[in-house]
Amino acid sequence: MTGTARAEGLRERKKRQTRQRIADIATGLFLERGFEAVTIAEVAEAAEVSVNTVYNYFPAKEDLFFDRQEEKVQHLSRVIEAREAGESAARAVLRDLRTSLEEKTADGLRPEFRRFVQVIRESAALTARVTLMHELICHAVYDTLREETGAGPDDPLPRLIANQLSWVSSVVQNSVIRLVAAGRDPDDVAREALGRLDLLEAMLGELTLNYAVKNTP
Repeated sequence: MTGTARAEGLRERKKRQTRQRIADIATGLFLERGFEAVTIAEVAEAAEVSVNTVYNYFPAKEDLFFDRQEEKVQHLSRVIEAREAGESAARAVLRDLRTSLEEKTADGLRPEFRRFVQVIRESAALTARVTLMHELICHAVYDTLREETGAGPDDPLPRLIANQLSWVSSVVQNSVIRLVAAGRDPDDVAREALGRLDLLEAMLGELTLNYAVKNTP
């Protein structure tokens, strides 16, 4: 049993490494030449794997570019789940967004992300995928809020709150991407995005801001 478990672990690790290598090579090609100019066949050749192998790991070409999509989609949900005692879901999301801007850890504020943003804006397919990701984030937050509050399927609040929180996040992220793509300095982008976040917080009602407060132990 131990040998089998060890073998399965090694196989999974090898699969993860292969997946990451293909994604890294594809990203390099996309950043160099643009998303539309690179084919799956070229990625496979550069990674020294078959086209079928690429598709086994990445069913769509956009998945190669957004290889961390699932992590991004689940991020707000994990922030909500890990909120502090006495903190609401909205306060946790706002805190996380503010920290990422103040510490410049948001994707768009990292120096290497500038070309990444440019490639997205040049591709209709990638722009559409970003929109889809925002929708997936909203669905994930909705599921988390329902679970955290025990709300029934007919309760409209989890979905309405999820729509608001995912909207706030997308507005901030899209603002950062737009300003970075325009060539603005990261420090200026962070300051402007923080100001935008303050306005967004002021627009949220008390019901949203005080929804799903985590019980104290």
